[in-house]
Amino acid sequence: MDSKGEALLTIMASLAQQESESLSKNVKLGLQFRYQNGEVQVNHKRFFGYTKDSEGHLIVEPKEAEVVKRIYREYLEGASLKQIGAGLEADGVLTVAGKKKWRPETLKKILQNEKYIGDALLQKTYTVDFLTKKRVKNNGIVPQYYVENSHEPIIPRALYMQAQEEMVRRANLHSGAKRRKRVYSSEYALSSIVYCSKCGDIYRRIAWNNRGKHSTVWRCCTRVEHGPQCCDAPTVQETELQAAVMQAINTAYHSRDAVLEQLQQNIDAVLSEAERPTDNVDGRLEELQKELLKLANSKADYTEVADEIDRLREMKQNTLVENAERDGLKQRIAEMVDFLKDQNADIEGYDEALVRKMIEKVMVYEEKFVVEFKSGISLEVER
Repeated sequence: MDSKGEALLTIMASLAQQESESLSKNVKLGLQFRYQNGEVQVNHKRFFGYTKDSEGHLIVEPKEAEVVKRIYREYLEGASLKQIGAGLEADGVLTVAGKKKWRPETLKKILQNEKYIGDALLQKTYTVDFLTKKRVKNNGIVPQYYVENSHEPIIPRALYMQAQEEMVRRANLHSGAKRRKRVYSSEYALSSIVYCSKCGDIYRRIAWNNRGKHSTVWRCCTRVEHGPQCCDAPTVQETELQAAVMQAINTAYHSRDAVLEQLQQNIDAVLSEAERPTDNVDGRLEELQKELLKLANSKADYTEVADEIDRLREMKQNTLVENAERDGLKQRIAEMVDFLKDQNADIEGYDEALVRKMIEKVMVYEEKFVVEFKSGISLEVER
């Protein structure tokens, strides 16, 4: 090829690139316009729980939706991601990709995906190379758009917020005088909820060999790690601890009239705290996102607008968490009321599932246990 031919190819390639860039820009502007107007585009083929109707709208896939509800329910009842996955695999439930293996990362994404409450955060990723179509995570480089109530939800908003709260709690579990970070364990219902009254650290389940006698006990982590000179909290036999928790549950049943009265007071206290609205924040966010779109399209600096959007989103998130905590407490109170009204006899033996559902915390003292229920009441059990 001579120099003229090479020059011609260079010119043609340049024109093709300019045309592609122009087309890419037009597509991008079109997408931003649709995002701004709340028009959601989701690849439903890789989205568990939903499919699309003939007009392209997201609709719930009933069978998969039940699995999504199960994942949220089991997680809030104390199960780990690994345990939830094992249960789904045992029941032959397949992932969205048709695989038998449920990975913790997959389940975590389901628990964090806002689309299950009917919302959609758009432009989570963006194209960095219009020729290869390579996409990367959007860390604020291009505008994002949050659309509420864009489609039918599977999970109630309050339940979703409780799951986010629980995820944060498990990731930031600290105990003891120095607030040492602890790893959340869901292997047993009492894991991570039994605390030492002396140093505030959690109790750990240990296979104990005391002078040739094998047993399972629960011991204060500070004492295990640093010795009795740092904390001389008592060692508790597992059978004693389990019996104390079940005794507290049966005591609540026997004293249900007084307990129900206390629960009603708790309900009244919750209801007296009005739910904080987010309408004002929503309106301001909508205005800012329109301003952000104009600035982005004109290639102007939109840093301040983007920072204000982030601040308002965080404010709204905190409000939603507070509302969810209040709704969650009302739900836990209602569950205990139902239990007390339906129960007609003492519970015999230790019930792991019931403990996960009802017990919030157990404090170990020298002479007693204090058992705190998730509904907000506490009962003492002598040792």
